[in-house]
Amino acid sequence: MKNLRIKNILFSKEDIESIIKKIADQISCDYNEQQIDALTVICVLKGAAVFASDLIRHIELSDIRLEFITASSYLNSDTSSGEVILNVADDLAVFGKNILIVEDIVDTGLTLNKIVKQFKAFNPNTIKVCTLFDKPDRRIADFTPDYVGCTIPDEFIVGYGLDYAEMYRNLPYVAVVGE
Repeated sequence: MKNLRIKNILFSKEDIESIIKKIADQISCDYNEQQIDALTVICVLKGAAVFASDLIRHIELSDIRLEFITASSYLNSDTSSGEVILNVADDLAVFGKNILIVEDIVDTGLTLNKIVKQFKAFNPNTIKVCTLFDKPDRRIADFTPDYVGCTIPDEFIVGYGLDYAEMYRNLPYVAVVGE
């Protein structure tokens, strides 16, 4: 495990709040236009937990259900291993549901590709992906999220749920880290 330190703050707490409100407004608008009032939000743990909880408080739909899955490809490193470990609860019922998968960051796209593929097999009504941060410069898989808070450069970030080896999740801001 590398010894990383915070280099600079990329997004303040206020920046993040503004970004989340903007995403939630777009989601609300899109689903209301489609006359969809029930949404199953699937939060990818652990990183997206903080984002998902703030996001659902701003989505204006009458029925939002929150579910959780775990996915990992970093394994205590600052680079993806390329192998995605995915755990989905056996009782997660998504057949015929409108699903919004919420992720903290999309970089290689491998994790979201695997998650979307698995959930499509369960025949949901709709399936979309929302991410707080998108890092397209690192994309390996052909994947584009439906909702993106901000596109960021290829730097390793922590805070607001994002971690390095389980550290820094508690920061109220998002920061770039390095050696």
